[in-house]
Amino acid sequence: MLKTALAPLTVALLLAGCAVTSQHPPADAPPPEHFTGSPEWRRVAPEVAVPEAWWTMFKDPVLDSLQADLVVGNQNLAAALAQVASARAVLAASRSAIFPTLSVGAGSTRSASAENGNGQRTVSTNNSLTANAAWEVDLWGRLAEGVKAAGANYRANQADLAALRLSAQATLTQSYFALRTAEAQQALLERTVNANQRALELTEVRYASGVVAQTDVLQARTQLRSVQSQLSDMRTERAQIEHAIAAQLGKLPGQFQLLPSSRLPELPPVPDLVPSTMLAQRPDIAAARARQTAAYAQIGIADAAFFPSIDLSASAGYRGSSWSNLISAPNLLWSIGAAVAQPIFDGGQRKLASAQARASADAATANYRQAVLTAFQEVEDNLVQFAESGAALALQRDAFEAAQRNLDIVLAQYRAGTVSFLNVSAAQSSLLSAEANLLSARNRQLVAANLLLKNLGGRLQAQ
Repeated sequence: MLKTALAPLTVALLLAGCAVTSQHPPADAPPPEHFTGSPEWRRVAPEVAVPEAWWTMFKDPVLDSLQADLVVGNQNLAAALAQVASARAVLAASRSAIFPTLSVGAGSTRSASAENGNGQRTVSTNNSLTANAAWEVDLWGRLAEGVKAAGANYRANQADLAALRLSAQATLTQSYFALRTAEAQQALLERTVNANQRALELTEVRYASGVVAQTDVLQARTQLRSVQSQLSDMRTERAQIEHAIAAQLGKLPGQFQLLPSSRLPELPPVPDLVPSTMLAQRPDIAAARARQTAAYAQIGIADAAFFPSIDLSASAGYRGSSWSNLISAPNLLWSIGAAVAQPIFDGGQRKLASAQARASADAATANYRQAVLTAFQEVEDNLVQFAESGAALALQRDAFEAAQRNLDIVLAQYRAGTVSFLNVSAAQSSLLSAEANLLSARNRQLVAANLLLKNLGGRLQAQ
């Protein structure tokens, strides 16, 4: 009897050599020897050690505190963390599918038959204790490929979380720089308002003395009101940046406030020598690679559908009319068997599923390669931006110093009565523009350094 029941399994074992072959993604392309934006960025160890918390290199305690709050309060990170937990549960479920299932049950029924010709009916009681086991034999690797796919998706979600956290940290750092730059711009405008107020008072005195025309007073007042309007706009911009930081931290704007400071963080040392292979550590690339692995595992799952499914089952228990002597040899019942099921006609659904899996794998491969290309593009862009920002900052500093000297000369000439206030107004505008541009150049240099340090320090940790 047992041999007869296991006959389908014997046939299946003979077919095991036909199991599907696990599909593997193509090999990675080797990274280039160096970046075109900086030939010195070669495959060598960086001269400056960059920590995972790269923002600490800016040596700003307020920024460090904001970064700590970000990890706790950011709701996008909370949602990504929930996705990781969901993927972990899917992986555990796929692993459990490999093992047999076991269930136990107990039941009691009381029934009556229809009345016979004598008007009598039979009443009976049926009690049972049973145990059932079932197991799908994974000869073709369908369940194993499912575990592989779930594991890859889990790693992809972990990498997504790391990439999102990295992006949020870089965005917060950049927002913080923008806030401090806005405060420095605000302080500049406040100083300019005071200077223009003094210039207006001087012009009014000279007009009252008959030295200058009324047009000089009107020009001075126009200059003052224009800067005051810019100051109002800058206060609005500073408040909006602070509100954006609050939202990033998961706080309401009314619950968050940063003490103002017109001091920008100092530029930290940035490595001159950096390996191009560092991009392999980027979480976004790791996520794309994991999704490529999952897509190729789906090919194995789709191909396994062409082979028969094999199920083993067994059950045992006791059934009788009385609980008192239920567990006894006469009441024992059991069964054991195996079943093989092979679809014969499905309208081409299995072929279409296999074709779809292969197309999805090709798409995942293209997405992975695009992620690598985008990563190199970002680094090249950041290299150019950082190199050019330093040169632009030096030029803008020279322009500011020239504008300051020019204003001093023009003011002296105006007091001597050799030039009109129009010259003073033009010199004031040039100085304000030069110093504002200098602050913007410093902010751009900090942002470029932030992005480069993020690429070095923001790496995917081993899970």
